[in-house]
Formats: sequence, structure tokens, C-alpha cells
Amino acid sequence: MNHLPRVTGCCLLLGIMLGGCTPTVKIAPPDKPIVINLNVKIEHEIRIKVDKALDDLVSNEELF
Repeated sequence: MNHLPRVTGCCLLLGIMLGGCTPTVKIAPPDKPIVINLNVKIEHEIRIKVDKALDDLVSNEELF
């Protein structure tokens, strides 16, 4: 009684069955477009400090 063909057949069948259980990864594009919402508020403030003498000179009407 040679059990080698039966053991080989069982191992082969087991290998095929385990091969069918491998996980698969599918990459598919999304159904809806990707929306990126950027709610950005940019505020800036510029402050210029002028020397009082220079301010008087610039505001002098005779200069221009």
C-alpha cells in the first residue's frame, strides 16, 4: 500500500485551495471628484513711522 500518490494529491489540492484564498488589492479611481476647500483669510497691516520733522517737511505745501 503506497500512500505517496494520495499524500501528493492531498498536498496539491491543499495548495490550490490556499492559493485561492490570497487577498487581492484593487486600485480604482473615486466616483466623485476630490474637493479641496481652502478657507483662508489673509490680513495685513502696514505701519510707517515718520519722524515729525520729516512729516512737517512732506506736508509743507511749498515743497511741491
